[in-house]
Amino acid sequence: MANNDAKKIRFAPNGQIYVAPTSGTLVVPTDLGTADTAPAGYKPLGYVDEGGVTLTPAIETQPVNAWQSATAVLYNVTSASFSVKATLQETNEITTELFWGAEWVEVMSTDPTPVGTGVFKLDLTSTPELKEISLVVDWNQGAIRNRVVIPRAMISDRGAIQLSRTENGKFELTIEALDSAGKLGYVLTNDDIVNA
Repeated sequence: MANNDAKKIRFAPNGQIYVAPTSGTLVVPTDLGTADTAPAGYKPLGYVDEGGVTLTPAIETQPVNAWQSATAVLYNVTSASFSVKATLQETNEITTELFWGAEWVEVMSTDPTPVGTGVFKLDLTSTPELKEISLVVDWNQGAIRNRVVIPRAMISDRGAIQLSRTENGKFELTIEALDSAGKLGYVLTNDDIVNA
């Protein structure tokens, strides 16, 4: 008897990425929340290009060999990682600060009483400091909702910005989970894939 069920094929036509600083009194979400509402303390990163979001859990192992066997007798975990990759399409304060790795600061006038000029500057230091963030990725197909929560993360890679007359600017980011009390993060769902 076939064990196929086309109703179990899933897509991710809707979703959002949220980010928050890990400093302060951030409460990491432990539920699915509500659609289109940012978790408390988090801000949305806006539109992502049509390629969507790539979630990559990875485990690297090393075989343990024994004299008595021509094959490995077990595998030892040498590293574990979880990465989130997305190309952000909105040019706003949050996406540009994440991409450039610095904060916008208003340029002040040189008058005796300095005032803001309405021009903002973002310093690209030769010795950048990596900022720690918390990340939430939501996606759904109808009423089926999913959420990945990464309590601690850092941006590990940035793509190039292509300035073009015919295509919008994009900010490609790869974000890597950091250890958080022995976990990289967790996945939440209301899908009926698990037997109660």
